[in-house]
Amino acid sequence: MELVARAQRGDSVALEALIQRCLPPLKRWAHGRLPAGARDLLDTSDLVQDAVMNLLRRLDQFEPRHVGAMQAYLRQSIINRIRDEVRRIARRPPPIELPEDQPSELTSPLESVIRSEAYTRYRRALADMRARDSELIVARIEMQWSAAEIAHRFGMRSVEAARMALTRALQRLTQQLQRA
Repeated sequence: MELVARAQRGDSVALEALIQRCLPPLKRWAHGRLPAGARDLLDTSDLVQDAVMNLLRRLDQFEPRHVGAMQAYLRQSIINRIRDEVRRIARRPPPIELPEDQPSELTSPLESVIRSEAYTRYRRALADMRARDSELIVARIEMQWSAAEIAHRFGMRSVEAARMALTRALQRLTQQLQRA
């Protein structure tokens, strides 16, 4: 208790002696108390060190009421920290191993080539068609215009006329793609 009082008054020698006295028995006491599942980034010596550092920050407020008060305070601090770690682990789902054959969400090089070739065939087929048919297809597929918009912008008499012209243009595109 005398060392604590001297350390609280700013005696660095007393503080050093206090730390040297309480650390070894505290480490022995804390050894093995941290569950294995909580030992990812934290181990027992970290808990002890954190408890001592927290006590040193509040040493001026600490009131030793009996001979083992500091050791009891540090042990309680470690127990509280272990409980916090166990709660933290309980909130986190357990880690799982990803299978080796986990498919990627990225486009594979093969898929990229296939898409590129399909787009090239589509563009060539459009180029070989009549201008009006290719314009209708581009308006519907690429611009995503509705049949009403197509009818209005292409000057057609009705929405049904636009649908029919678009259907015929798509049939010609399909024939053109089958030839290529």
